[in-house]
Order: sequence, then structure tokens, then C-alpha cells
Amino acid sequence: MLNKSIILAFGCSAFAFGCTGEGSEGDTQEIIDNLVQAGYPVSDTQVIDGKVFVGNDAEVSLQASREMLGGSTGDEQFRTFNLVGGPNPSAICVNGAAFAANATLSQGFDLALGNYNALFNAGTSRLAFFRVNGGPVPGCNFFINGFVQAGLVGGFAGFPSGGAPFGQITIGDGVVQFGLDVTEHVITHELGHTIGFRHSDFFNRSISCGGAPINEENPPSGLGAVLIAGTPNGSAVGLSLMNSCFRATENGELTPTDVIAVNTLY
Repeated sequence: MLNKSIILAFGCSAFAFGCTGEGSEGDTQEIIDNLVQAGYPVSDTQVIDGKVFVGNDAEVSLQASREMLGGSTGDEQFRTFNLVGGPNPSAICVNGAAFAANATLSQGFDLALGNYNALFNAGTSRLAFFRVNGGPVPGCNFFINGFVQAGLVGGFAGFPSGGAPFGQITIGDGVVQFGLDVTEHVITHELGHTIGFRHSDFFNRSISCGGAPINEENPPSGLGAVLIAGTPNGSAVGLSLMNSCFRATENGELTPTDVIAVNTLY
């Protein structure tokens, strides 16, 4: 039903539609071991076709998992979720070719980039997002590939590593049924993961998803999610675009809390 919350990682976490990847069995085990050492419960870690996911919609690479153990000592890290380095300003080019065939996905993609660019244009964030149709072009400091997955209702991405945003986002074409605003919301959410944002209700997913209260860091480690200065230490339905689950009534915009978070980190 449209009035129910929908899990952003629905396809990959529940049914694993088309979640393919590469990586040796040894790398996969090291990622899992690193996550456990960083404080993530095994119950919150999933392996889908060789890719390791934590928190249901965030893919963790081998390098990112190593950085979670403290390999980087600079202020560029948001605890276990690394931030994007690079110059000021930093141009992040995102390949939108996969979205071009569907008007709602294509427009939602542009609006999602616009959410972050509004802060860049206001001079409060150093990150500028640019749509490209293909590979990196001159002037791109970083590059993210966009993919569309048939049958998926939601999306998934991953965390930064090595000072760069995660290199891809995957959006399900199932979000289109909920309209432009929800499509914009989901794409903005997944882009948020690529630059280091954690689910704002990680400590109790039932806030936005309903059902049993699930803590993405149970037992809490103190390493997985550090409060961003100026943002609430709690969560509520609609308080943040980074809530774990979305509603059919989302407006697609960054909330005041989200704006503070982006401006504080970038």
C-alpha cells in the first residue's frame, strides 16, 4: 500500500534482484571481519553475490572496511564512514546515462543533484555535482556511475574510501510508480551514502520503517555513527531524508537537519 514505508534497500536486502559484484572470497571475509571489529553485529551484515552490505543499503569495499579500523587519522573521517576529500571546490561527476530512458528517473536524478548544488551555489558546501552521460570528463575530481535495476523498489550505494565518494549508485525503476518527488528522494538519499552519510535512524529503524526496533549498531560500538554538530541526537518520521525507509508522500527535498549536516561536513 502506498501509505506504508518502503525500505530503501528493498530489492538487495530482501530479494537480491540483480545485485552482482566481484571480489575474492578472502576479501569478502576480511571485510566482514573488519566490520565486526569496528562494532557492527554480524546480523546487520549481508553478502549478496560477493558484495558486502551493512545497514541494508550501503555497500562496503575492502578499502573502506580497513579505514573503519582507524587507518586514516585525519579529520576527513566521519568515524567509520569516511568523508570526501579533494580540493575546494570539488566537482563530483555522476553518470546519468542509465536514467535517460525514463523521464521520471532522469528528472529525479537532475533534481537530486540540484539538492546538493543549491548548497554549493549558496557558498555553504564545497561539493558540486555534475551530470555527465558516459565516463569522466575534464574537470571532474571524482566520478560516480549511476545504474538502474529493474524490479527494485528503492536503491543502494556505498561509503567513501580513500577520500573519494563511493563509485556507484543503483536506483530501482520501481520507485517511479511513486512519482517524481519520491524518485528525487531516493536518489538524493543514495548520493548521501556515497559522501558519507549514515541512516539518521540507524539506532532504531522502526522509526521510519515500522515493525520491530532494529539497531544497526547493536551492540552500539561508538564507531559506526558520530553525531554531526548542530543536528538532533534523535530521529522522527520526516525529520531527515537519510531515514532508513521512505514514504509515498516524500517531497524529495533536503530537510533543515540535512542541510546542517551537509554544510557542517563539507
